[in-house]
Amino acid sequence: MSSQEIIKIEDDFTLIRFQNDSLEPFSAQHEIGTGLIQFHFGIKGNAKFLFNQGSYALELKEEKSLLLYNPQKELPLNLELAPNSWVISVIVSIKKFHALFSAEADYITFLSPDNKDKKYYNEGNISPSMAIVLSQLFHYNLHPSIKNLYYKGKGYELLSLYFNRTEDPNAEQCPFLIDEDNVLKIRKAKEIIIANMAEPPGLQELADEIGLNLKKLKMGFKQIYGDTVYGFLFDYKMDFARKLLDSGSYNVNEVGLKIGYSTGSHFIAAFKKKFATTPKKYLMSINTNV
Repeated sequence: MSSQEIIKIEDDFTLIRFQNDSLEPFSAQHEIGTGLIQFHFGIKGNAKFLFNQGSYALELKEEKSLLLYNPQKELPLNLELAPNSWVISVIVSIKKFHALFSAEADYITFLSPDNKDKKYYNEGNISPSMAIVLSQLFHYNLHPSIKNLYYKGKGYELLSLYFNRTEDPNAEQCPFLIDEDNVLKIRKAKEIIIANMAEPPGLQELADEIGLNLKKLKMGFKQIYGDTVYGFLFDYKMDFARKLLDSGSYNVNEVGLKIGYSTGSHFIAAFKKKFATTPKKYLMSINTNV
């Protein structure tokens, strides 16, 4: 339910997929030498990068990116992935990276001659066009023999979109998301169902509210978030319920009502479907571990 997949695209260019679908935090380590640039992309959930034996941490939230580079010292990857969280990391050498952008080195701040020996850190948003590529790196149906070629193409595409100054994405590779505006509408749909999780709108009502037809809503949501609208909402509600139980401020019935279950039995059945245990047993396990 949690995994770390390291894909060596070519020399000095590595892509790592971190996936934690479990109830527990997932820790992963990866040695990274000097002269390597790190790009980290939060696809869903939350993650934390630890440095100096855990004395310093950088958070990576959903739909956010981190760029890390320090030519003076090694920055080993020490990642803590929260439950139900996905991250993709791209590690590339400064030499290879500089070759890609040598004609525009002055544009990329940390590649300019004045800054080449300075450490660099940047947090940014994941653009809609980048979100599509990141989704495709998790959801694909390809013959294993071309998997590396696919990752290579997507890795370079991701870097080009990261530094795309015009923010004019070409999302034609996804037939249901013709332009950036549609991706933003899909994100709006996600925000609406989360804000109204106890009484979510129907699919047609949701489609009307964001200004997309029903087909584009359903197919686009699956493309970006890897699940149906209500499948995504179910997982979100269950994780939210677990956090409420963790807080110790609510009993089982109160939690069920907060996320939209009118009867305790329906909430218990849903919780058990997601976590293979009942809310009561989950609470008992928390109290036992405290």
